[in-house]
Amino acid sequence: MPRPRSPLVRTALANLHRPGSSTGALVTALGFGLAAFVLLAAIQSSINGNIARSIPRDAPDYFVLDIPRDREADFRALVLSADPAAAIRVVPAMRGAILAYGHEGAMQRVSELEEIPEGAWALQGERGLTYSDTVPEGNSLVEGEWWAPDHAGEPQVSVDAEFARAIGIGPGDLITVGVLGVERTARVANLRQLDWENMSFNFVLVFSRNALEDAPHNLTATIDMQGREPGGALLRQMVREFPSSSVIEVGQVLGEAQAILGQVGLATFAAASVAVLAGLAVLLGAIAAARAARTYDTVMLRVLGASRRQILAMQLAEYGILAALLAAVALALGVPLGWLVITRLFEFDWLPDWTQILGVLALGAALVLASALAGSLPLLRAKPARALREL
Repeated sequence: MPRPRSPLVRTALANLHRPGSSTGALVTALGFGLAAFVLLAAIQSSINGNIARSIPRDAPDYFVLDIPRDREADFRALVLSADPAAAIRVVPAMRGAILAYGHEGAMQRVSELEEIPEGAWALQGERGLTYSDTVPEGNSLVEGEWWAPDHAGEPQVSVDAEFARAIGIGPGDLITVGVLGVERTARVANLRQLDWENMSFNFVLVFSRNALEDAPHNLTATIDMQGREPGGALLRQMVREFPSSSVIEVGQVLGEAQAILGQVGLATFAAASVAVLAGLAVLLGAIAAARAARTYDTVMLRVLGASRRQILAMQLAEYGILAALLAAVALALGVPLGWLVITRLFEFDWLPDWTQILGVLALGAALVLASALAGSLPLLRAKPARALREL
């Protein structure tokens, strides 16, 4: 490292690494505290970025479950009375479990599996089932063809492509599901690619109408309020008119999720604050412990002709270098740890807000600098004659 030309900077660097200096203890105490702040900023901003990116612009305002099938017209009329421009999508929905799958004549019973194949999560317990005359919105066919709207032959089923690969089936194979104790078998007509992040209806299994229409079931709907902001009036009306239905407000759910993350962040912030306060105590303690030596240095500089402004500039340089060193340590520790937590633990994309991270660093460095200068300002008021008599 080249030697600085400025004598003030040279003196500041010498003070940081001279014998008896507390620089190492300060870097350890304050560096880890600031690193915790950087870690928190990186994690929170990345999570918020992932949430913001995963929510489509056309995400619905409400999900409504268990709408009576014979009251679909009443439901639509109620929503449109609140917002005539509202976009309503209604699909039949029921619960059922996959009981068997495979080639005709050699089907595998799920109950006889020793272990569930990797990626075949839909074999566990009951899943949402539906039927449709057309390809569901947001889905795309990757293999096979969709059945005709008036299909009346052998019951057909469309399967999520990833799930089909996990259990080793394709078009032409069979799937048996149990719906309210009744086994229903359908032939795989096609495979679909689902977009799980579009916040719309995504069913692993979609049947032809003649496969499930006669089974007892209700309706599920999404509502996108176009003409006005979603409010509580519509919710109150739906609760009153459809007491057996459940209404999920998307914005409220996301708000609650962010509130939980905020509470976790607050706990981390509190722990990091304790670490930083402890580090500041070490800093002020080091300044107090070295007061005699610092007073001697200040007096000697004053005797040699240095002005208070020059001495203050030297202290600014010293503690500014210390603050920059602490910021570098915090960045070097906090960012990699944040990357590990986001990408390995949460399995999210790494989307930090660098403005927020650098803002946290700048605030921490400014706090260190201000505390150090506040502890050193009394030295500037030392009178050379009196100080020399007391040394």
